[in-house]
Amino acid sequence: MGVDLTPLRVSKQYRRLYIAGFVTQLGGQATFVTVPFQLRNLTHSPLLVGTLGLVELVPIIFFGLYGGLLADRIDRRRLILMTEAASMATILILFFNSLAHHPQVWLIFLADTAIVAAGSLQQPSISALNQTLVPHDLQRAASTLSTIRYTSAAILGPAFGGLIAVAIGPAAAYLVNLVTFTASLALLVTLHPDPRAVGARLASLGAGLRYARARPDLMGTYAIDLLAMAWAYPVVMLPFVAARYHETYALSVLYLGLPVGALVATLTSSWSHRVYRYGRAVAAAAACWGLGIALFGYASSLWLAFVGLAIGGGADAVSGIFRSTMWNESISPEVRGRMAGVELISYSVGPTAGQFRAGVTAAWTSLRFSLTLGGLGCAGSVVAVSTGLKSMWRFDARSDANVARVRAEREPDGAAPA
Repeated sequence: MGVDLTPLRVSKQYRRLYIAGFVTQLGGQATFVTVPFQLRNLTHSPLLVGTLGLVELVPIIFFGLYGGLLADRIDRRRLILMTEAASMATILILFFNSLAHHPQVWLIFLADTAIVAAGSLQQPSISALNQTLVPHDLQRAASTLSTIRYTSAAILGPAFGGLIAVAIGPAAAYLVNLVTFTASLALLVTLHPDPRAVGARLASLGAGLRYARARPDLMGTYAIDLLAMAWAYPVVMLPFVAARYHETYALSVLYLGLPVGALVATLTSSWSHRVYRYGRAVAAAAACWGLGIALFGYASSLWLAFVGLAIGGGADAVSGIFRSTMWNESISPEVRGRMAGVELISYSVGPTAGQFRAGVTAAWTSLRFSLTLGGLGCAGSVVAVSTGLKSMWRFDARSDANVARVRAEREPDGAAPA
C-alpha cells in the first residue's frame, strides 16, 4: 500500500528496536486504560481520575528534559534497558496492589507517576537511536513505520486491556503488561552499545536549548503541535460524548476513531515522499486536525462523530510523519537526544492543556460547543500563527543547510549499523 519497509530490512538493530517498541506500547496501552478504570471503581470520583493527567505533567517535563540530556551523555542502549526494567518493576507494584483486598489509591498514583517518569527518561534515547540506526535517506520511511507501530498498538492495546480489565480484573491486565515487558527486554538486550553517546560528558541542557532557539524552523513545529493539541484534544471527553448516543458500543467506536484514522492515513502515505516543504505540511495537517475535531464535536450521529475523529487522527498522523522526518533529517546527532527531550514536552503538554480547556469550556457552556469551538479555534489559530513562522514555512529539505550538514556528518559512518 505504499509503505516502505526498507528500514526494517537494512538494519537488524532497528528491526529489533522497532519490534520491542511495539510490544512495549501494546502492553503500555493496556495499562493506560486499566489504571483509570481501576481508579474509577475504587473511588467513583471523576475528579481523581482526571487528576491523573495533572500528576503526569511534572514528570513529563522534568524527566523528559533530563532524559534528553542523558541520551547525549551515556550509552543509549543502557539507558533504555534501565528504564524498561524500572517500568516493569512499577507494573509489578500495580499487579500486587490490585491483588490486595483493599488496593491503595495512593499507590496507584505513585506507580503511575513512576511509569511516566521512566517513559519520559527513555523516549529521547529511543528517538535519538532511531536516527542512528536508520540511514539518512530513509528517515521519512522510518517515521511512517513508527506511526504505524504506535497506531496499531493504540488500537489493539486499549481494546485488549479494557476487555481483560472488565472481564477478569485489573490484575490480569497488569499481568499481560508484565509479559510484554519480559518480551521487549529480551529483544532490547540484543542491541549493540551506542558508541556515539559514550564519552560525551560535556553535553549540557543549556547547549541543547540554545540550539533549539537557533532553529526557529524547529520551534515552529513544536509551537504548531502544542497549539493544535491545546485547542482540540478530545480524548478526555469521549465518555461524555458517548452518552449522547443510544448505541451501547458508542464509547468503543469513539475510542477507535483517532487510531483507525491515523492507521489508514499512514498506510496510504506514499504521496508524502513527493513533499519536501515539511513545515507547510505540518501546518496544513494541524489545521485539518482541528476541522476533524470540530466535525466530531458538532456531529449528531455516532458514525459522523467517528468520521470526524478519523479525519483528525489521520491528519495528526501526517503531521507526525513530517515532524519526525524534519527532526531526524535536520538535527545534528550531537544534540539529537536533548532535542528529543524538548519534543517530548511539546507533544505531551498540549494534550494535558487541551483536556483542561475542553472540560472547563464544557462546564461553562456545553459539550458540543466546547468541542466544536476547540476544533475551529485550532484550525483558525494554526493558519494565523503559521503565517508568522517564516523559517518553518520556508523549510525545504532539498535545499536546507541543516539537512545537508547532518547528511555530511553521517556520511563518514557509511550505512547505518546492521
